[in-house]
Amino acid sequence: MATSSVMQSIMGGQKEDAGSPPKAKVLFDLLAFKGPAPERINGRLAMIGFVAAIAVELSKGEDVFAQISNGGIPWFLLTTGVLSVASLIPLSNGVSVESKSKPFWSSDAEMLNGRFAMLGLVALALTEFVKGGALIV
Repeated sequence: MATSSVMQSIMGGQKEDAGSPPKAKVLFDLLAFKGPAPERINGRLAMIGFVAAIAVELSKGEDVFAQISNGGIPWFLLTTGVLSVASLIPLSNGVSVESKSKPFWSSDAEMLNGRFAMLGLVALALTEFVKGGALIV
C-alpha cells in the first residue's frame, strides 16, 4: 500500500539497495533538536499563522485570542498535521531543503522569514494583550 510505504519511509523502515538513492532518514533524526525539521516546520507554521491572524483581524476585527477561542484550535491542529507531514516526507526520503533552493527562494530566506514570522506572531499577541483588543481596528 502507498500509505504504509510512506509511513515506513518516515519511520525509517525502508531497506537500502546497492543502486538506490541515499538512505531514508529516521523520523527521530529529522525531529532532533539539531535536525532539519523542527525550526523549518515551526517557521512555516508561523508564516501561515501570522498571515491568517492578520487576515482575520482585517476582515472580522477579532484579536488573536478571540480567533483562538472562536474555533481556531481545530484549524491550527489541521494545519500543523498537514504541513508537518508534507515537510517530513521529502526529508525522510533524503531530499535536503538546500538541494531545492533557488537564488531568490533560498532555504536561508525561508528560515529568516520563519524566524521573523515567529517573532511577529508573539509581538502581535503581546501587543493585543496589552492594548486589550485588536491591533487593527
